[in-house]
Amino acid sequence: MTTAIAYTEFGGPEVLHEISVPEPVPAAGQLAIRVTAAGVNPIDGKLRSGRRPSGEITAPRRVGGDGAGVVTGVGEGVDGFRVGDPVVFAGASGAYATDVAVTAAHVFPRPPQVSAAEGAALGIPIGTAYQALRSLAVGSADTVLVHGGSGAVGQALIQFAVLWGATVVATSSEGRFDRVRELGALPVAYGEGLADRVRAGAPQGVTVAIDAAGTDEALHTSLELVADRQRIATLVRGRDAAGLGIRAFSGGSPAPLTAQQQVWRTEAVPVALALMAARRFSVELGPSFALADAAEAHRAIESGVAGKITLVP
Repeated sequence: MTTAIAYTEFGGPEVLHEISVPEPVPAAGQLAIRVTAAGVNPIDGKLRSGRRPSGEITAPRRVGGDGAGVVTGVGEGVDGFRVGDPVVFAGASGAYATDVAVTAAHVFPRPPQVSAAEGAALGIPIGTAYQALRSLAVGSADTVLVHGGSGAVGQALIQFAVLWGATVVATSSEGRFDRVRELGALPVAYGEGLADRVRAGAPQGVTVAIDAAGTDEALHTSLELVADRQRIATLVRGRDAAGLGIRAFSGGSPAPLTAQQQVWRTEAVPVALALMAARRFSVELGPSFALADAAEAHRAIESGVAGKITLVP
């Protein structure tokens, strides 16, 4: 038996608890992985609390989708992996665990330059940012406004956009300006007068805006500054998008991602890993918690701790 984190009712972080589960045996097309780090994402808390609808709970519901570890078993039909390989995975079912079985298409070799915690920090934030930018066809002719630039998704948005030649302006608190600058964006503070500060920093105008903050200010400023509403997207306020005439990717959007967008989300992880191995992309790590302290990890992410939080079994 192995250990996993689950919940049997919606609620606060305290509903998370350890359960014993059978050691995973990889089915055809799967890999069994001993988890060395699991990424903690905001969506994990939204599902746990019931803020993001996910259906009735009829059995212990496991948590987490992203992580890094070592291959312990190779299922039939899987090539390119051997027992002992260090890997990064995304899209798993129940990554908060000591062991997990993952579809091989969502598992990628971890370069030695990338730590397990850094690999576990990729998954959802990297896939979301990469897919959003690709969907909006961001390129070297663009000036991109990123709302929430110091968060995990915001940092990925900045880095990909800069790598693709775009000019980036990103909102954040003043205490996070140094990190935003380090990634190649011009930081601007939240609050009254935001649109004017963005205009001053980008007198050439803004062609794309992406909301990773979810505030009314972010949406209103985007609408004020970007002429083409189809080049405005929210990653948080999906249910409001149709009424505003803008696009939504996840964040409660009623429209599912297209097949191409799903491909981009998966593609993002190996792209980021290669860039990290070349020291051209980084993730900011926050505190790490033991697996048994998953509830504390959820409290930390909900309090707004800087950097990506991980769990270590």
